[in-house]
Amino acid sequence: MIRSLTLVRRFSREKFEQLSALLRALGFEDGAGWSDEHSRGAPFLAPVGRLELVDGRALTEPDILIEVRDLDTANQLARKHFHDAAGEIQDTTWKSRIFPLQLDANLRIGFWAFNDPAKSAPKATEGELNASGMRFGIVVSRWNSFITERLLQGALDCLRRSGAKFADIHIVRVPGSFEIPAAARLLAESGAVDAVITLGCLIRGETSHYEHIATEVTRGIGQSAQETGVPHTYGVLTCETLEQAIDRAGLKSGNKGWEAATTAVEMTSLKGKLKRGASDGG
Repeated sequence: MIRSLTLVRRFSREKFEQLSALLRALGFEDGAGWSDEHSRGAPFLAPVGRLELVDGRALTEPDILIEVRDLDTANQLARKHFHDAAGEIQDTTWKSRIFPLQLDANLRIGFWAFNDPAKSAPKATEGELNASGMRFGIVVSRWNSFITERLLQGALDCLRRSGAKFADIHIVRVPGSFEIPAAARLLAESGAVDAVITLGCLIRGETSHYEHIATEVTRGIGQSAQETGVPHTYGVLTCETLEQAIDRAGLKSGNKGWEAATTAVEMTSLKGKLKRGASDGG
């Protein structure tokens, strides 16, 4: 039934302009303002708002609290617009920091932020990088093995560091990247793995062969993941030159095999959490 809650405060013309400038600088969105021959109003819309009731110990914080992402920057902006009316940043009893802005004798606004930024983040379900008890299949192409073996070592290193056992890692070698989707599907359908990591390397040549193979490999891996419900991760390099491939197999651009394995661990964990949530009715 309730659509919104509006807090209305009256200010002097000077404070009206100063506070309006500060709120805009902090990222508040301008609402539909109004004016007549006697007065004017400037609504400011916050991304998230709430009404909080307190029972028990009286709070010493200001009546109006505005949460910000970067409290130090907010304090600098407040001092720029209001000078000495903006107080120093202080610690609170509720694991946060705050500074007051005294607009007049009867109105004090507090700008605050949690000490731990994660407390302000929207609630989300995420996978964890803990591979203990998980089973993985790795499909790796022998073509361009100078590159793919580096990708394989990166993936194995990641899985082991994340807690996976060698006995729970099934490596399948195929002739080339074109054969990766078929082997990945067979692994996924076997029920023996919780995720499939695909590793290969395609380097552009003088003909259009590269485009055809890259398109089919990408489509096949994605289709296998969607139709089997088993997470597949993409560690197939599609590069213009051998130098680009080398950079992505352990040099300045990282190791894409490691990245594919990291994604496999996280997606397997996420799948488990989502399934448990669904079974619990969450």
